[in-house]
Amino acid sequence: MATIPGAPRGANEGGGERSLSELLGAVTGDLQTLFRQELALAKAELREEAVKTGKAAGLLSGAAVAGYLALLLLSLAAVFGLAELIGLGWAALVVAVVWAIVGAVLAVVGRNRMREVSPKPERTIESLKEDAQWAKHPTS
Repeated sequence: MATIPGAPRGANEGGGERSLSELLGAVTGDLQTLFRQELALAKAELREEAVKTGKAAGLLSGAAVAGYLALLLLSLAAVFGLAELIGLGWAALVVAVVWAIVGAVLAVVGRNRMREVSPKPERTIESLKEDAQWAKHPTS
């Protein structure tokens, strides 16, 4: 008669069936393994979303620095150019309003990119739903 691996001697006696405690131990072990796998999946998904967030933030930061330097010099040139036509104060105001509009557009684009980031681990949630369904009906 074959024995169950890891089972104590005499566990297969009496018809070869496993005891209730052995079955519960096996189920508990399986549930622990399943929980660890689901946790690993959740971590992987969150890490993936964090990378997306970091890249989006890095792009926005780089754009801000480069834009600031370029706009500073271009703004000065525009102010002095317009000052020849409408006066220095009015020229500075016109240039400031133009850059305020550009800044608003960049903020909207950046906000839309940040909305694409999903903090919810979708695959893990779906997998947990499947696991719950299986637990309710393990033989189907």
